[in-house]
Amino acid sequence: MPSSLSQPSSANVPARLPQRIGLLVHPTRNLDKPLGLLRDWAQRHGAEIVQLVASYPQRAVAEPGEAADTDVIVSIGGDGTTLAALRAGAEAGRPVLGVSCGSLGALATVMSGDIDRALDRFSQGDWRPRMFPALSIAHGSGESLFALNDVALVRDAGGQVRLTVHVDGALFARIAGDGAVVSTPLGTSGYAISAGGPLLLTGVDGFVFTPLPKHGGFAPPLVIDSGSQLVLDATDSYASARLEIDGQVAGSCVGSYAITFRPGVATQVTFDDTEPLLAGLRRRRILFDSPRFLAEADRAAITQPES
Repeated sequence: MPSSLSQPSSANVPARLPQRIGLLVHPTRNLDKPLGLLRDWAQRHGAEIVQLVASYPQRAVAEPGEAADTDVIVSIGGDGTTLAALRAGAEAGRPVLGVSCGSLGALATVMSGDIDRALDRFSQGDWRPRMFPALSIAHGSGESLFALNDVALVRDAGGQVRLTVHVDGALFARIAGDGAVVSTPLGTSGYAISAGGPLLLTGVDGFVFTPLPKHGGFAPPLVIDSGSQLVLDATDSYASARLEIDGQVAGSCVGSYAITFRPGVATQVTFDDTEPLLAGLRRRRILFDSPRFLAEADRAAITQPES
């Protein structure tokens, strides 16, 4: 089975000039520069830009369109915007180019001033697809949902969320507290790691169950094999709870949820010089060194003679 959060594929990508570009934008940041570059590039190459529907409010910057009718999806914003674009791309089978507008994130890996060069490289086939897995969430007889980042069952009012947790039919824990989050390897660098869960590195096929603050008991974060099924049963919760998928509220949380791993669901456009994941996490100070090392570096900088 291929890596769940693999290095970009080495497979040859055919050169193809996009005729229609799907667009998702950040709701509040200044987009003038990247939008101008994108529009200039599209005009020079005879491409049409259409704006896709998102789960958050966008200001209108192009005529509306469907992801399935595009050749590539461009997100302009941060990692949240790129994640929304990856969801749209996953449903339509289209690759996503994440453009940073403000700060370079782990997913939005192209700086806004480089958008025209990135599109040139995409058109020439000078790019590599990075495949992201997803979590399938089945609940009763309802439609199966999917999460690229994480799915969380969390407290929505006073009281406790009570969860019974099984892995492949075996009882793992019964938890009373604030709830739990289940993450893909991509999602472990967000909600899960802030709740004390592990970080899954590139090349790991699996997903992570991380309890949120508990009212007693012991249930550590659990790394689950990609072929296993995780079942969360919230039937006995005292208070109302909600289901969140990729940071968006998906409804009230009642009953039982079966969660499984799906490899290769979304495709990101990357290049040979794309920043590695760990380097991006360190630059954003999600990962940082012990204060002892930082203090030593500060002392060395102070005592270093001027040239």
